[in-house]
Amino acid sequence: MTAARGLECSKGIRVLALAALFGSGALLAQNLSSPVDFERVIRPILSDNCFACHGPDESTRMAGLRLDTREGALARRPHGVAIMPGKPDESLLIRRVFEADIAKRMPPPFAHKTLTDTQKEFLRNWIAEGAPWKVHWSFVRPVRPALPRVTPESWVRNSIDRFIFAKLQSAGLRPAAEADRRSLIRRASLDTRGLPPSPHEIDTFLNDKSPDAYEKMIDRFLASPHYGEHRAHYWLDAARYGDTNGLHYDNYRGGIWNYRDWVVSAFNRNLSYDKFVIEQLAGDLLPNPTLDQLIATGFSRNNVTTNENGVIEDEVAVMYSKDRADTTATVFLGLTVACATCHDHKFDPITQKDHYALEAFFNNTTQMIMDDNRPDAPPIVLVPRPEHRTQWLALNQRRDSLRKKLADLQKAPNPAFETWLRQRDKVLAPPLSASTELLAVWPDSGIKVSRRGVRRELPLPKGVTVSRAPLAAGEALDFDGQSVVELPNMDVIDADKPFSISLWVYVPKIVRFPGLTGSRTGNPVIVSQLTNNGISDSDTDDPSVSKDRGWIINLDQGVPALRLFGDGGKVMRALALRNAPLAERAWTHLTFTYDGSRKEEGLSLYVNGTAVPIERGGFGIQNANVTQRLAGTLKNAAPIRFGGEGNTATFQGSIAGFRIVDRVITEEEAQLLADWSEMAGFGSQSALRLYYLHEYDPEYRRLLNEMAEVNAARTAIENGAATAMVMQERPDSKATAHILFRGLYDQPREEVEANSPSALPPMPPTYPRNRLGLARWLVNGENPLTSRVAVNRFWQEIFGSGIVTTAGDFGAQGEAPSHPELLDWLAVEFRESGWDVKRLLRLILTSATYRQSAVSSAEARQKDPENRLLSRGPRFRLDGEMARDLALSASGLLVTKLGGPPVKPYQPAGVWEATSMPASNTKQYTQDHGEDLYRRSLYTLWKRSAPPASMDVFDGPTRESCVVRRERTDTPLQALVVMNDPQFVEAARQLAAHAMANKSFNERLDYMTIRLLGRTFEASERAIVERSFKAFLSHYDLHPSDAGKLLKVGESDVDRKLPPAELAALTMAANQLFSLDETLNK
Repeated sequence: MTAARGLECSKGIRVLALAALFGSGALLAQNLSSPVDFERVIRPILSDNCFACHGPDESTRMAGLRLDTREGALARRPHGVAIMPGKPDESLLIRRVFEADIAKRMPPPFAHKTLTDTQKEFLRNWIAEGAPWKVHWSFVRPVRPALPRVTPESWVRNSIDRFIFAKLQSAGLRPAAEADRRSLIRRASLDTRGLPPSPHEIDTFLNDKSPDAYEKMIDRFLASPHYGEHRAHYWLDAARYGDTNGLHYDNYRGGIWNYRDWVVSAFNRNLSYDKFVIEQLAGDLLPNPTLDQLIATGFSRNNVTTNENGVIEDEVAVMYSKDRADTTATVFLGLTVACATCHDHKFDPITQKDHYALEAFFNNTTQMIMDDNRPDAPPIVLVPRPEHRTQWLALNQRRDSLRKKLADLQKAPNPAFETWLRQRDKVLAPPLSASTELLAVWPDSGIKVSRRGVRRELPLPKGVTVSRAPLAAGEALDFDGQSVVELPNMDVIDADKPFSISLWVYVPKIVRFPGLTGSRTGNPVIVSQLTNNGISDSDTDDPSVSKDRGWIINLDQGVPALRLFGDGGKVMRALALRNAPLAERAWTHLTFTYDGSRKEEGLSLYVNGTAVPIERGGFGIQNANVTQRLAGTLKNAAPIRFGGEGNTATFQGSIAGFRIVDRVITEEEAQLLADWSEMAGFGSQSALRLYYLHEYDPEYRRLLNEMAEVNAARTAIENGAATAMVMQERPDSKATAHILFRGLYDQPREEVEANSPSALPPMPPTYPRNRLGLARWLVNGENPLTSRVAVNRFWQEIFGSGIVTTAGDFGAQGEAPSHPELLDWLAVEFRESGWDVKRLLRLILTSATYRQSAVSSAEARQKDPENRLLSRGPRFRLDGEMARDLALSASGLLVTKLGGPPVKPYQPAGVWEATSMPASNTKQYTQDHGEDLYRRSLYTLWKRSAPPASMDVFDGPTRESCVVRRERTDTPLQALVVMNDPQFVEAARQLAAHAMANKSFNERLDYMTIRLLGRTFEASERAIVERSFKAFLSHYDLHPSDAGKLLKVGESDVDRKLPPAELAALTMAANQLFSLDETLNK
């Protein structure tokens, strides 16, 4: 046991390997004299050597021969039947594979495939036996097989063991002995929580003499909140979760971490796997979806996105839907449908039509194609802080109730309104009470200004005239394009307070300058209040010139826009869609509203009283200057200028009825303002009724005030809330896609509706043809793949390899299951138990199979080198996340709080910079400090173009696409990470410092090894470590500056009371313990 654990004397401490790694291949060579197994022997031969030319893909099928189906293989042909059951010598296939003439032999030379003599004999024997044929095993619905009878039964702890024991016995092998208790608790803790057990947990287990002590320990671990974190790190690989957009700028992706936290919570809550699937694929389509169900749909928003100049939107849209279809098929079905993008699948019965029918499910969403390099590309949902969730729900319910009451009052009989209608004057007071007014501007003989009710009058400047507008607003200011009106000392709005701006605009001609989209000097400015005379940092490189602060309303090539400039000249804006410019030679009413949230979503625009869709973000403005969250203040000392900005006049046209109020105008009020001309002329009774309710009806006004209070409370919560990217279906169209010729986005052919692959059981007709229907079909009891694929990956997480090693390919090119009956038994058990994940894992973890020692016998190493028969317990290298978390946990540095935004611990300099665009907001890596340095690795910010460096070295994926099985290597670079990464060096220092609370070296060593390995060292192992420690101590006694440098690594405090040389020497010994093979394996 000692040797297997890992220390021997050579040149210090080094790793002992348990077994060599072997290449993949057949589990055990089948005896030629026994009946030939079609699934395990014949199908792989045909698939690897024949299907490329004689398989499912009709477009590349040669000689019209199909060997992937029995019908095709037995079909009569002019030159003979390929396979004649019972007659190998008369079968064309046998004649061709045994052909002496290389030009006629199959496979042909151009295929670069060669059958071995053994493979040829297998084919001959199989045909002689009648060529028994089976549908590919994974496409057949699993049924619960009978449990094997085994002798003796004393080793069996649950049903899993019967299948394993039976296979071992058939191979002439016996199970390994049960692992010792210390090994078991460490293994179980790492497999359930991804963390080592604490000394207290070890003692509790060792001292529990009850017969179910092990089961109770497993139950405690499964109930830990860290269970969900550990399960999530596997799932996030499959979901291709990243904290950046990927591609091009690879900018930060804002609140996508809410999806990561949902996954953790789902595993901790033991959400049934069928709901886990449905909510991720279609949570938004469930009846009355909860916030959590909406967040779950982030699964399909994890794909990489782009805003690169020059890309073609149709091509990018195809890329997005293809990614989602391929990911869904790989993760839930274990199928490589991506191979059917350009043509029918060459090995599996998946047609090109099947591929695009699957894509269609994801082709009917409202997602932006170009993500604008923004952190929260719509559709999004607001996610309040956990402590605000209950209040948020209550406020939303109260808001909905108030909306209904207001709507009911608008429809209800109202005698008071009828009386008022008969008595009203010819001139009505304008909408909105003066008490809310921050600023109003109207012309008379001069320019009259009312600021918070205080009136003043300014003279008309040269070039500005007054005319009578055909509006209830009365007079209008006319601008000649060469003059501005300035209102000094007008501090009326700011970034953290709500406001609305309302005005009428008349434009004789829309100014359009191709190539100047977004240029403020190239588009007319209606009104502005900007510092710096309108010069922004995009216009000058002079650092001495201050950046803009303030606000501006202009026409961007005829499109109305409001831009807010906070600190640093960063702009947040609302801009009407490009296809909605103002009408020429007509009066248009504009209302801009802002809710004081500092968020882009707080901006709204109404044109003629109707809410219009707006573009947000950086279209037409350098991305470096655009923000989705306003910083600082809008306040400045500049005057409000009508007709231009700074000293530049740019507006030619007329302005009337300009008002700013101190709250968000509702859509109803915006309609009132726009309808004012009609109301003043006694036209629209419905508009008059709404006006009356707003201005005079006491109950309606009371409800409006209550609604204002609700909205204010909601805004306060919104200001501290995050957002989550979610899915949203277009309600007015069907889910369809076009088959693309050779997969080319600009070569659409037949249109297909969303549907499941034709080789699998069809979707029930009652299921909707949308993502919800797809999700329900996946977890339908008739689906042969979903439960098999799921249990296989959970098995893989525990044993290192799945029962099917090719976790993402259950098709003809995938490996056959090592224990097919066990896989089917587990799949049925999982499904019939209500898709209970914790129950499945408990079954695996409490099996005798799992509890075996990881030490293998010489016979087992020969017959079962890769442990595919499970002749020993699982033992494999930890993922990078687990290695780092183990070091943090053992050292006492680990911060165990759950969830929240990603963190940025130590990282080598220059990693991000080497992979970033100049304007990317992830170009510079700014390390965090404090507890964020010591969070679990799950929470480390995952930049797709540059994943966390230490995890990358330990085979972490980029997560640009889904990964259902990580590569697992053991390289010198990994040893260098453990030896030199500040995180590991600091953890070694803290572990050593805690250990020094003990007096003797042996006690200190025990303190460290128990926390890392769950055990104490034996005498021979202690001697090695002690020699190493003494050598280091001698060095640091002679070179105290070296000790000082070592102890400065990391930001955690150094105990100044401890002898520096001794602490440094023990730090190096602890670091060597981190590097042990036993430490880095479970």
